[in-house]
Amino acid sequence: MVPARGFATAEFETRTERAQRAMAEAGFAALLLTTEPEVRYFSGFLTPFWQSPTRPWFLVLPRQGKPVAVIPEIGATRMAATWIDDIRTWPAPRPGDDGISDLSALLRVLTAAGGSVGLAMGHESHLRMPLNNFKALQEDLSGVEFIDAGPLLWDLRMLKSEAEIDKIRHVCQLVSDGFEGLGQIAATGDVERDIFRSFRIDLLKRGADEVPYLVGGSGPGGPVEVIGPPSGRIVAVGDVLMMDTGTVFDGYYSDFDRNFSFGHADDLARGAYDVVYRATEAGLAAARPGATAADLWAAMAAVLDAGGPSGNVVGRLGHGLGMQLTEAPSNMPGDQTMMRPGMVMTLEPSMTYGDGRVMVHEENLVIRDSSPELLSRRAPAELPVID
Repeated sequence: MVPARGFATAEFETRTERAQRAMAEAGFAALLLTTEPEVRYFSGFLTPFWQSPTRPWFLVLPRQGKPVAVIPEIGATRMAATWIDDIRTWPAPRPGDDGISDLSALLRVLTAAGGSVGLAMGHESHLRMPLNNFKALQEDLSGVEFIDAGPLLWDLRMLKSEAEIDKIRHVCQLVSDGFEGLGQIAATGDVERDIFRSFRIDLLKRGADEVPYLVGGSGPGGPVEVIGPPSGRIVAVGDVLMMDTGTVFDGYYSDFDRNFSFGHADDLARGAYDVVYRATEAGLAAARPGATAADLWAAMAAVLDAGGPSGNVVGRLGHGLGMQLTEAPSNMPGDQTMMRPGMVMTLEPSMTYGDGRVMVHEENLVIRDSSPELLSRRAPAELPVID
């Protein structure tokens, strides 16, 4: 069944209450939220208009009460359709004062009794407002301290509700259907770019809202580069094609890839596929509550190392997943983020083999009380062949 779009008001109330408990412990009088996923997480405000860099958008979460939107007036009607009722607007763009005076006035009231303003500042964050405007805000709020709230926000967002998981599961199953049907739209002699275009159209027809991330490549026995757009090369017998997609349903991503050979696969490709498949199995076995992201990395890395020189230079073997294509944590050495039920993760072992060929395998899962639940349908145990 297709999950209902949006969320009940109770979902946002729960998110807000969790955040406010953490804010009280951290001494935050308010959280200043400036990016699309942060604003959407607490409000439900979903629009492609974020693709325009012209206007900044702000949501302020006080220590008590509902969030307050400080946004360009072009978004007032859509924001009013969410559970937010305090909406303050200005006629953006207004370079001389793009909402800063309105934002400053609100934060001055919220911090009058003391407390700092939390703002995501660290890894995997960005400001999404002109730096000069932020400097002006700090000057206007002289004496108010801005503190990194990134860890607090990630701790909240890493634990998904069942309603969030339903959306991710749905889009993962939709993409699994598409991958399993690739043989119906791709064949030897096709242009790589045409295969990718047909696959994107197929996913949209199956019910995806958008396919903003679709990368990969093909080559004799395997591609040598897998993060670029598709090329104009013609797929030939003996080629291996890798396709990696971040596909979206109602603002939530899937993120996994599949590999296909055309006509036949050589021993090197089949061997590399077996190694990354078994590495994923090791990751699945390690993905239990109490394990760390580093533990997941170590389990997969051990299989890759035993399988021969992996040449893995991507720095991590998977990551969190949700409203963004990649989220915290990272499956990498040193990331001690503990797995907890409700965390949605990817497992993504990769290796180089032969003459610089690349094999990547990825699955999406949610951590449960015991064994994880696969959200993507498990890839075949052997490299599939398209005749």
